[in-house]
Amino acid sequence: MTPVQLEHFRQLLEAQRQELLASKEAAKDSTKPVTLDQASVGRLSRMDAMQGQAMAIEAQRRREIQLQRIHSALARIQKDDYGLCTACEEEIAIRRLETDPAATLCIACAVRQEKR
Repeated sequence: MTPVQLEHFRQLLEAQRQELLASKEAAKDSTKPVTLDQASVGRLSRMDAMQGQAMAIEAQRRREIQLQRIHSALARIQKDDYGLCTACEEEIAIRRLETDPAATLCIACAVRQEKR
């Protein structure tokens, strides 16, 4: 991979990282515990709030996983391993990296892993 391509993917990853961090900050209040005061919130409203809280917690978990994937991809750029499949060590297609710059597997290895 050329230095220009590496810089392009580094910038993509940094932009995704910043977007996820901003999203994480914006959603901070949605994961707070739901109050159990029935005088101010009806039972169904509280159930809706609890479901919303559970969905927010899952979204937070997914953001954390993606942030870790991005961190790992940035580390691979530093180590000059970026763009290589972690399973077969072949180059990952540029089109795949454009779609998911944090991808660690080439298409063939990703398909093989899915079939397991």
